[in-house]
Amino acid sequence: MNNIELSEQEILRRNALKELEALGIDPYPAALYQVNTDTGQIRKEFSPEKGNFQDVCIAGRIMSRRIMGSASFFEIQDEKGKIQIYIKRDDICPDSDKTMYNTVFKRLMDIGDIVGIKGFVFVTQTGELSIHTREITLLSKSLKVLPIVKEKDGQVFDAFTDAEQRYRQRYVDLIVNPHVRDTFLKRTKIINTLRELFNERGYLEVETPILQPIPGGAAARPFITHHNALDIPLYLRIANELYLKRLIVGGFNGVYEFAKDFRNEGMDRSHNPEFTVMEIYVAYKDYFWMMDFTEEMIERVAIALHGTTKVRVGENIIDFKRPFKRITMLDAIKEHTGFDISGMNEEQLREVCAKLNIEIDETMGKGKLIDEIFGEKCESSYIQPVFIMDYPVEMSPLTKIHRSNKNLTERFELMVNGKELCNAYSELNDPIDQLKRFQDQLALSEKGDDEAMFIDTDFIRALEYGMPPASGMGIGIDRLAMLMTNSASIQDVLLFPQMRPEKKTAKDLPEAYMQAGIPAEWVETLQKMGYVTVESIKKLSAAKLFNDACGMNKKHKLGLKNPTLEDVKTWVS
Repeated sequence: MNNIELSEQEILRRNALKELEALGIDPYPAALYQVNTDTGQIRKEFSPEKGNFQDVCIAGRIMSRRIMGSASFFEIQDEKGKIQIYIKRDDICPDSDKTMYNTVFKRLMDIGDIVGIKGFVFVTQTGELSIHTREITLLSKSLKVLPIVKEKDGQVFDAFTDAEQRYRQRYVDLIVNPHVRDTFLKRTKIINTLRELFNERGYLEVETPILQPIPGGAAARPFITHHNALDIPLYLRIANELYLKRLIVGGFNGVYEFAKDFRNEGMDRSHNPEFTVMEIYVAYKDYFWMMDFTEEMIERVAIALHGTTKVRVGENIIDFKRPFKRITMLDAIKEHTGFDISGMNEEQLREVCAKLNIEIDETMGKGKLIDEIFGEKCESSYIQPVFIMDYPVEMSPLTKIHRSNKNLTERFELMVNGKELCNAYSELNDPIDQLKRFQDQLALSEKGDDEAMFIDTDFIRALEYGMPPASGMGIGIDRLAMLMTNSASIQDVLLFPQMRPEKKTAKDLPEAYMQAGIPAEWVETLQKMGYVTVESIKKLSAAKLFNDACGMNKKHKLGLKNPTLEDVKTWVS
């Protein structure tokens, strides 16, 4: 802790902490603080005529203050919102000792501190709903300075909007940006709405292994680790499909799981290496039934969140009202490229890719080539919900052969806003066919495809005991949350998205400051003020730096010789 560089404000707050302790006030008390209401309940139920809420105990974070003489106003924020607090010196200090107001409240408490308030609710002469304080208790002293987000006449000023800071310091983002909390409340409501539907149908929620000896159920590059006791490699799951289908073999008619999956792949606005997927499998169903069920599911989520099937996503209004459009993958490719690729071999598909200027490599088999064509030329066109159906066999190693065309499979993906949202099949339950499909994937792996599936011999064994016909579907919860909350980036719907390591600002040596004309005795003070590089000083105005430096010297009685304004001009020039 001694090596942490503190700003001037952080130093002042730590000094306040020591003063509080010297006064016998614990800045982090352990005792239960029993609240009996919140800001949401007060705003909803308070009535001056009823005279209710006359003995409230509420807790929250100080978000703004107007310190006056013997009475002041401040604002606290709890989970439900903000409310104004009125505090009067003689109310909280009825005796001759006024320390609690004059010293503790006015000087030692700060914006960001968490406090408990006991008092009664009233409406001020200006019509502001407020709490009149009888007692104030410090519950947690804030040692960091919050970004101050100001709001006036519906306009927000100095908002905490830098994405790097928001995602890295989500706790600050949640404090100062109420709309962010709303996004995550909606995300939870999405999951609860799905769970309610599945439970109504009698499907069983289960848990399957995250650490797996074979990463199966999808074509993706896994994360690998090592189990020391067993001395074997293990993989973080890329999908939970093969384990859920084992449970269908075991006799459950319907199972589902909200799962954390992991794929060691790129990161962008719609991909995070750790993501949430819901997968569901229902016995004695096919992919047509699953299309109908998926429509019902998505429509229900939209209505639960918005009260309508129409949802704004960027510049588009997307309507999730059933039924959704349906088109086969090959028809979609023909419609958008003019090429009919049905029946083409790998070489012919490579020629099509060349004509369409689609970048490919030698490791790609038929499935990957078709996937590239669709992804490059078709996918972005589907804004309104549409089921892309009947994928080629090479793209779908876990899917049942199409009942009327042996070159296709009974698979669909739901496309919305130009991205895949759901993936579903009539599940392959023929163990002999499944083994052959795995072997085909192994051949692709040997060719250099690092996303090809492994052979899972235990899953084959499970199928050999007999799996009833079934349909399964997986939906990306993060993508669904993006759509339903009008979020442009997956990072906006993940509380703690994966980030690159935080860059530490290198501190310049004293010699660098001295070369810029700054006296050696001022170097440490300037760095404590936050100017840890000469370059950061050169970005300042001379007048600001002059005032700040002289003010720091005076406030902390540092005894340094104040520079002149002309001196400071040479520092920043």
